[in-house]
Amino acid sequence: MRNVPDYFGCLVFDDKVMKSKLPTDVYQSLKKTREEGAPIDNGVANIVANAMKDWAVANGATHFTHWFQPLTGVTAEKHDSFIASADDSGIIMEFSGKELIQGEPDASSFPSGGLRATFEARGYTTWDPTSFAFVKDKTLYIPTAFCSYSGEALDKKTPLLRSMAALNKQALRILRLFGNNDVKSVHANVGPEQEYFLISQEMYELRPDIKFTGRTLFGAKSPKGQEMDDHYFGVIKPKVAAFMAELNEELWKLGVLAKTEHNEVAPSQHELAPIYTTTNIATDHNQLTMELMQKVASKHGLVCLLHEKPFAGINGSGKHNNWSMATNTGINLLSPGATPYENAQFLLFLCAVIKAVDDYQDLLRISVATAGNDHRLGANEAPPAIVSIFLGDELSSILDAIENETVYSGVEKTQLKLGVDVLPKFNRDTTDRNRTSPFAFTGNKFEFRMLGSSNSIACANIMLNAAVAESLKIYADRLEGANDFETTLHEMIKKTIKDHKRIIFNGNGYEEMWIKEATEKRGLCNYRTTPDCIPHMLDKKNVVMLTSHKIFTEAELKSRCEIQLENYCKTVVIEGNTMVSMAKTLILPAVEAYTLDLAKTAKMKQSLDAGLDCSYERKLVKNLSSVIGKIADDVEDLEKVLFDLHGFEDVKDEAFAIRDKVLPKMEALRVVCDEAELLTAKKYWPFPTYGDLLFCVR
Repeated sequence: MRNVPDYFGCLVFDDKVMKSKLPTDVYQSLKKTREEGAPIDNGVANIVANAMKDWAVANGATHFTHWFQPLTGVTAEKHDSFIASADDSGIIMEFSGKELIQGEPDASSFPSGGLRATFEARGYTTWDPTSFAFVKDKTLYIPTAFCSYSGEALDKKTPLLRSMAALNKQALRILRLFGNNDVKSVHANVGPEQEYFLISQEMYELRPDIKFTGRTLFGAKSPKGQEMDDHYFGVIKPKVAAFMAELNEELWKLGVLAKTEHNEVAPSQHELAPIYTTTNIATDHNQLTMELMQKVASKHGLVCLLHEKPFAGINGSGKHNNWSMATNTGINLLSPGATPYENAQFLLFLCAVIKAVDDYQDLLRISVATAGNDHRLGANEAPPAIVSIFLGDELSSILDAIENETVYSGVEKTQLKLGVDVLPKFNRDTTDRNRTSPFAFTGNKFEFRMLGSSNSIACANIMLNAAVAESLKIYADRLEGANDFETTLHEMIKKTIKDHKRIIFNGNGYEEMWIKEATEKRGLCNYRTTPDCIPHMLDKKNVVMLTSHKIFTEAELKSRCEIQLENYCKTVVIEGNTMVSMAKTLILPAVEAYTLDLAKTAKMKQSLDAGLDCSYERKLVKNLSSVIGKIADDVEDLEKVLFDLHGFEDVKDEAFAIRDKVLPKMEALRVVCDEAELLTAKKYWPFPTYGDLLFCVR
């Protein structure tokens, strides 16, 4: 077995490889581009392209692709080979700087939200030199941005890079005011924890709902679920362990910092967490992680489910976005230090985040809004749809002292003693974790827990970076013109605490009293569903902020609003049509067959004239006949509301109709079909049950 350090990143054209393969002046020029945003010229690009091609070919590559992240939520790629004609009728392997810098995929079939007409096919991809190229499946993958013929961003990468630039610009202004002139850049770091389910490939093939939608649309509760808490951090089963081992190796080859793996709360649910890295690289790595999870799972006879709520009644899957800011000199700007009360720079950056989350709580909610995540938020350890911040006792006490001009006496360290001499004593943290909080401070970073497991982390980090950049800009504008820096700084921190403390909540986010307090007393947003929140993307304050920092143009914002609502509508319509199909072609025939056989059994027992009791069969036949009729009626009702959607021209109106009319009909059909499952003999039921799916992997 190879040592991990010997092969980690072996398929990545990273800084170490570039340093060894490129001339010193070219390497330094490219490094300046990556770290400071300096423009890259064609001469440098040609040399980099040739070195990249030689390295890729040496690692088995025959093709290259511009790898981008369109607004579909998944990645896209078009492959071209390195081959070019030679004078002697042979071929050579060739790759130019022009091919490296720019690609031209057909953009006509990607979502644009009205930014371009369908007949306008031309689109461009352009190399992102801040994210490393890599080799996968004999292809050189070049991370790129994707835009339309007229230059509008048609992807998630471009706005993400813009948001990182905005955060860097405003954070540097603040650091200069504190005398930190040696810092050249500030970047957001992210570590996204990825939750997922593993089920049997064989059983997956028998579930049309999972195949078409990623989740179960039918399924009665299993006799055993997660009630015993025996799966969480439990012994990893051999088949799962083999999957995890291969997944780790494939990720490590690609330089993905996969660190932690364990069983999650629900049966068949697991988690993988990486070490933190720069936001755009973390985004690329998370897309790779999701892709490889599904690819490696299939090699082990498994299917990886990334849907936020694949099974009703048990935990859904999230993606916890651990976010912080750091300088190029290695300083974490959200690290409180030994004496946070006296750390003015930390307090100002902390306040910037608090202000950002309060001012733009709607944008953070919008950034995680999908049809799948609507099923997850607010239940089974997922945070509620109301955005709030958990700070813990120590930071809350510090902010209270600043607001009220009182002396902060500190939080005493408590040493835990477990009553066994051989066990070491250790200090308890000054704050606990709050698993019900959507946005929790966890020592030197914030954990944004609202993201769904299938989401690209780009969306949440775009909005978070942009909102914090806006807070820092406001602070910098005030401080740069202040006559008395210290006094202005103190007053500004105090005012932020007073104006935005409503967003801070250290209690249980699941309690009904909190929902009431948050909305009625504190005035926080409670956008429970995707149609509720998406239109607020175009609220004036949001448009002004996002366009002023050049994160989006107004046209790009309108397009994204349109696309997210369209995706919501399409997702639920597919689910509704799948339910109709399964009910008609699988469930009704199965229940009818069982009912008919029961009736035949009852008639046969009666004909024997041996005093046999037929009451059980007759009662069950009566119940099943009633259920069959109810299923048929509910299928008809669902078909009707789905058909009525064709009359909507406005996607916003359609989304609300789906929320208010289609989803209730889907739920009604599910309830009666799940009842039928519990009444029907197992051999008749046409697909695997929850018990089969959740406990099949050994």
